[in-house]
Amino acid sequence: MEKKAKKSRLAGIPPWALSLMTLFTPIVLVFILDEIHLFESSAIEIGFYIVCFIFIIVACFLICRTHPESVWYTPFICNALIIILLVVTVLDYKARLLPLLISSIVLIVLSVIGALIGARIGRKINQAE
Repeated sequence: MEKKAKKSRLAGIPPWALSLMTLFTPIVLVFILDEIHLFESSAIEIGFYIVCFIFIIVACFLICRTHPESVWYTPFICNALIIILLVVTVLDYKARLLPLLISSIVLIVLSVIGALIGARIGRKINQAE
C-alpha cells in the first residue's frame, strides 16, 4: 500500500487569487504601519521594503511551484503596483528616478527568476507523481 502525499493548502486556491493576495498584503501593511506612525525612521521604512521585496519574490516562487502554468502572469500581477508606480515616476520628471528605477527593475527581474525556478521545480514534482 502506497502512502498518498498530502496536497498543499495552496493547491486549492487559484494562482490569480494567490497573486492578488501577494499584491495587496504589502499595500495593506503599509497603510497599517503608516497609521500607527511606525515609519518615523527611514531605516525602519527601508527594512520594511526589503522584507516586502523578499516576500514578493518568495511568493512568486511558491505560487509557480504549486501552479507551474501560472508562470506567465504571476510575477506581473504580484508586481503590478511597482510597475504602475514606475510608469508614473517616469512620467514625473521632478522625481528622483534612478533609485526607484533600479530597485523596481531588480524586484521584477528577481520575481521572474523566482517564478521560473518555481515552475521548473513544480513541473518536475508533477511529472514524478
